[in-house]
Amino acid sequence: QVHLVESGGGLVQAGGSLRLSCTASSGRLSTYATGWFRQAPGKEREFVAHISRDADNAAYTDSVKGRFTITRDNLKSTIYLQINSLRPEDTAVYYCAATGSYVRLHDPNLYAYWGQGTQVTVAT
Repeated sequence: QVHLVESGGGLVQAGGSLRLSCTASSGRLSTYATGWFRQAPGKEREFVAHISRDADNAAYTDSVKGRFTITRDNLKSTIYLQINSLRPEDTAVYYCAATGSYVRLHDPNLYAYWGQGTQVTVAT
């Protein structure tokens, strides 16, 4: 129902910041809860953050709390991930996703729609 496209990744020095964007090029993102996930080489896909349909609630995995912020702009059908104080262990492909679920939003199996991913590389 929605087609998602991520952007904003790149190569950044440790301690730097990036802002990732995910836009629904078709469909209305306001009807879905959305999340960010990441996958590093040789590791399983990891939940990063999710945000509710009206942005009333958000949640983060412990490893990014205080450094990452998820937001959304339903008028633009876009969600964002502001990532600050980047560390080498943040290096991964970051994916956005959308789900009709209201529960278990940390579970990637509940997300029906995924973007293609954007690479974040933190220099060591």
